[in-house]
Amino acid sequence: MKAGILLINLGTPESVSAKDIKQYLCEFLSDKRVVEIPAIIWQPILRGLILPFRSRKLVDKYQKVWMEGGSPLYVHSLAQAKGLAAELARQNVAVPVELAMRYGKPSLQGALERLREQSCERILVVPMYPQYAASTTATIFDEIARISAGFRDQPEYRFLKRFYAEPAYILAQANKVKAFWRENGKPQRLLISFHGLPQQSVDQGDPYYKDCVATVDLLKQSLEEEGCDIEFSFQSQFGKAKWIGPATQATLESYPGQGINRVDVLCPGFVADCLETLEEIQLECAHAFKQAGGEQFRYIPCLNDDAQWISGLGEIVMRHLQGWHAGS
Repeated sequence: MKAGILLINLGTPESVSAKDIKQYLCEFLSDKRVVEIPAIIWQPILRGLILPFRSRKLVDKYQKVWMEGGSPLYVHSLAQAKGLAAELARQNVAVPVELAMRYGKPSLQGALERLREQSCERILVVPMYPQYAASTTATIFDEIARISAGFRDQPEYRFLKRFYAEPAYILAQANKVKAFWRENGKPQRLLISFHGLPQQSVDQGDPYYKDCVATVDLLKQSLEEEGCDIEFSFQSQFGKAKWIGPATQATLESYPGQGINRVDVLCPGFVADCLETLEEIQLECAHAFKQAGGEQFRYIPCLNDDAQWISGLGEIVMRHLQGWHAGS
């Protein structure tokens, strides 16, 4: 049976228009895994208060980072999918690769259909989230199960749950930092920023926080010889509920008072640059840091289509394909 690979990331609006952003946000924030408030309470708030204002506010933010080929997340994710396909072809592995977004386009339904049209009866699902969270990875599993319920002839699935501890991933991240420092010099401190999560989710058993802490430990080991101070924090808080901390912006604002005036920020929870890294970190947090008295703020880009990462992703995928004969 022929195998196929499905790379999946979060999602993006189709354009910078308020209409497209609103449509994307509605799908994203209506996911019960993302906002765990009963729909009868949440939907009136979402549609009446949040979407009309949030979508218009995000227009300017997306405009600042939008690329010729679309949103940064889409452009970089597509490059990763093409890079992985090329890497597998180089190894004479005949496995088609499709890109999908959990919300928006290219849709998960469409990507699955394209693999089925290529006679793929075995599908390796690769959520592009190094650390597991129910609001990211689990919702992908849920949606694939929902879509597959409509297939009479269902494919065989394998799911990659997380990959933060994969040596190929850690090595690619560490070497990205080392290369950046060789070219630009070292900062006083490296801040590792992850996307936030409500504290309640962690209290209820979500392993995301532990995955993030473990990622930091592995990166510290890989960068130990560099002799740079390393801390971690969490960004992108939403709503009034308590979120895991410390918060990225508040942490950065506290640094100048501690004598830390030169800082680099790395976001290893994102394998592709997006609004949260390019606008929130590179622009908003940089401004906040300098307003607090900081002198030098540098953002180290995500892995994107970094050659070592694409090769490492190929290693991870090949191991999970073991026992599946791609060409037969």
